[in-house]
Amino acid sequence: MERSRVRQPAFAGAFYPGSRSELNAEIKRLLDPEAKKRDCIACLMPHAGYPYSGPVAGATISCVEVKPTVLLIGPKHRALGNSNFSLMSAGSWKTPLGEVSIDEDLAQALMASSKYLEEDELPHVQEHSLEVEVPFLQYLRPDVRIVPLAVSSPDAGSLKAVGREIGATVSAQGKKGEVLILASSDMNHFEPQDVAKKKDAYALDALLALDEDGLIKAVKQHDISMCGYEPAAIMIAAAKALGAQKAQLVRYQTSGDVTGDYSEVVAYAGVIIY
Repeated sequence: MERSRVRQPAFAGAFYPGSRSELNAEIKRLLDPEAKKRDCIACLMPHAGYPYSGPVAGATISCVEVKPTVLLIGPKHRALGNSNFSLMSAGSWKTPLGEVSIDEDLAQALMASSKYLEEDELPHVQEHSLEVEVPFLQYLRPDVRIVPLAVSSPDAGSLKAVGREIGATVSAQGKKGEVLILASSDMNHFEPQDVAKKKDAYALDALLALDEDGLIKAVKQHDISMCGYEPAAIMIAAAKALGAQKAQLVRYQTSGDVTGDYSEVVAYAGVIIY
């Protein structure tokens, strides 16, 4: 990949406003200026269209001090690329708010120290799970840099290993206080509200206990259609390697809370880890 590569916005005007002024206004509306900010190690944010998951995403990132670099970990919604752990290690990402540079030093260090991460730009081109998080980061910290990682692996061992590798590399690079790990995931999909809340409680209990094994087990045992449980498991393992002690649920709601239709919802949760 050429180092000048710019990843173009694929979902501006669809998942979120396509103009700079409208996007700024929407993010301002979604953020909570009264929220107490924490020096977080990691957070979980949803990635649906802003009308649906934006209130949860906004409430969550309002509680976070956005650090100079954000390691974005999201699921692959499309079967693109040849790697289960696809890292884009150079160039920049563009949104209506401008360009965000990739932290190439950290990305290259992660590549060099990992048995699993591979350079693979293709999965990122048409993937929304990370793109929708970037404008929030730009709004709160215009000089932010990112490291985008798209994941598709059901193997618990490799997920935990990647998390530990991330934690070790961030520490070795002397960036322990300079990197925020952001996992992108929605919760249960397309079931009645009461079913979604019951299923998601199992996953959230594991998340709040910082138990990546428990999260993976809950998703499989209770058939929870949490699309980003793999990124969340990596996030937990990495956060613990970086010294995380606590997790807090910021907000949980569903698409039904927006539409009024609770017969078939998609659920969203925001969690901070510190």
